[in-house]
Amino acid sequence: MERLARVNKEINRRDAELSRSRCLGKVYLVGAGPGDPGLMTIKGKGLLECADVVVYDALVSPQILLMINPLAEKIDAGKRMGRHSLLQEETTHLLIEKAQTHAIVVRLKGGDPFVFGRGGEEMEDLVGAGVPVEVVPGITSGIAAPAYVGIPLTHRAYSSSVTFVTGHETAGKYRPAVNWKALAQGSETIVIYMGIHNLPHIVEQLLAAGLSLQTPVALVRWGTRPEQEELIGTLETIVAQVEESGFGAPAIAVIGNVVNLHSVLSKRIA
Repeated sequence: MERLARVNKEINRRDAELSRSRCLGKVYLVGAGPGDPGLMTIKGKGLLECADVVVYDALVSPQILLMINPLAEKIDAGKRMGRHSLLQEETTHLLIEKAQTHAIVVRLKGGDPFVFGRGGEEMEDLVGAGVPVEVVPGITSGIAAPAYVGIPLTHRAYSSSVTFVTGHETAGKYRPAVNWKALAQGSETIVIYMGIHNLPHIVEQLLAAGLSLQTPVALVRWGTRPEQEELIGTLETIVAQVEESGFGAPAIAVIGNVVNLHSVLSKRIA
């Protein structure tokens, strides 16, 4: 009887392993927000606390990484200018691979996965591979960083339109370049992600499109974090200011008259 019990136990163990191998886990594309851990969504935090695997980006703040289940496997897939821990294709392949053996796989991305976060590309590949996937939105830095320095992106007296645009374009993309002329003429507030390295070109294009030299510009680096800093200028001065101060990425640029409110509203921010 004892021998039969051992045999049955081994059969059950093998059946369980086979069942797990046939059942795909689920990948969650979770937005970590801009850095302040208080801006992390409740749903995102809950997933981090019970995750089996977390694949995270470089811009996820250390405070949010502390929310991860201590027993989870943590993989740094961070991308910064000129420094890639994993290629995009490798990251997607890794997510598909981990979903074969783990129930909860979290792809943790700074800001929001679907706002210049490549979340759409990753989800396409996961869906194509038959992997269950869910998006958990996060607060994007283009909204949070200006708010933390007292710059409302819309205001009835200054701006009734806002456009979000990338300043760092991928070669071979669906169209060759951002239409800066159309943006300059069609939007009262322009918010630029990843634009510091191309700032001279962007300023040149906006001036050529007819914007005034005196158009206000704000740059916000590490928005919402303790190390947050801002640089305020105009299209005429901002490039020189960046060069003189050594102001660098990662930063959000805000262009438009709403920047003028910074001098008043920032004094009210604790």
